[in-house]
Amino acid sequence: MDEKYEFEKKYREQVLRCSSCGFCRSVCPVFGATLRPAYNARGKMLLLKEVMDKKIDLDDELIETLFQCTTCANCSTNCPSGVEVPEIIKQARKDMVHIGSCHPAFKGMNEVLEKHTNIYAEDEPEDFERERNKQAECVYFIGCVGSYREDEATLATLDLLDKLEVDYTLIDEVCCSGVLEDVGYQIKDELARVNIDRILRTGAKTVITGCPYCSRTFNNKTQYAELKGKGVQVVHISQFLKDVDFNVQTDKRVTYHDPCDLGRHCGIYEEPREIIRKIAPNFVEMESHHANALCCGAGGGVRGAYAKNSIAMARRRLEEAEAVGAEVVLTECNSCVHNLSNAKLRKQKFKIYNISQFVGNLLKDA
Repeated sequence: MDEKYEFEKKYREQVLRCSSCGFCRSVCPVFGATLRPAYNARGKMLLLKEVMDKKIDLDDELIETLFQCTTCANCSTNCPSGVEVPEIIKQARKDMVHIGSCHPAFKGMNEVLEKHTNIYAEDEPEDFERERNKQAECVYFIGCVGSYREDEATLATLDLLDKLEVDYTLIDEVCCSGVLEDVGYQIKDELARVNIDRILRTGAKTVITGCPYCSRTFNNKTQYAELKGKGVQVVHISQFLKDVDFNVQTDKRVTYHDPCDLGRHCGIYEEPREIIRKIAPNFVEMESHHANALCCGAGGGVRGAYAKNSIAMARRRLEEAEAVGAEVVLTECNSCVHNLSNAKLRKQKFKIYNISQFVGNLLKDA
């Protein structure tokens, strides 16, 4: 059989395995925001079947469908046929990029990282008034969103690490570039090399990440395998803090939003909850939680390319927080904090923080 595209060679059997049952409709954030059948996993698999049958081409006509996916993996988590939809979509996007067909926002993102060291093309990151590149037991790796968009949350996390007397250093980090793999491009080897060299020069044996996607990239991508080979452990901040007794509590009604990258993609669900239950006896789960949590709409490049729909997805998630009477919404991803905060309506009185920031606020109040 003449297989024209890589997604056919790698995933033909999986695409054909889709039974069109529609289970994905109820959990797909893009479908929930748009009610467009072509935008859920079933619709995308049907289109890719048409491509494999040579009835339609994999070209610009499919950009709106195949690039409008947050790769949140809620569809594959709930797929009775076991179809790995995010991996198929990412490969189809790579095939489209290879033939010169791509959403302009994602093409621009790749071009930015060819010329700059962060996805925002900004020259001056927040200083955070910490010494960088020194010898330490740990490196705290902030990530682009924490450095350039959610600097207040990052500063609170650093203050907390200081209060706990953690021996850490920042480095002159550059974008891990893992997000490029979601939008049809490749991780930038030269950026990975910079991060690896600067981490190793500190002598640190632990890298603490504030960004789940950075954690995924460091732990799972071959470009960063050298860190593990040199005995460097990469942990998310929630894993690092889970056994700490902060000796503070709040009586506020607190809920938790599972980030897709931290939960479904990294399997980290309980560590954040262990921290929250120590500080918030009135913790309550939203209707959708753990592996079934709704996506905030920021992933897969969707926030940059389809901002309106991204905000609509975040608002669907916040409706669940409102329904349980939450006064505080905690999460462990700066992208989630950013998107949920942008989507919050004035009538919604709850506050949105990452866990470290909220714990730091409680310690200050105490």
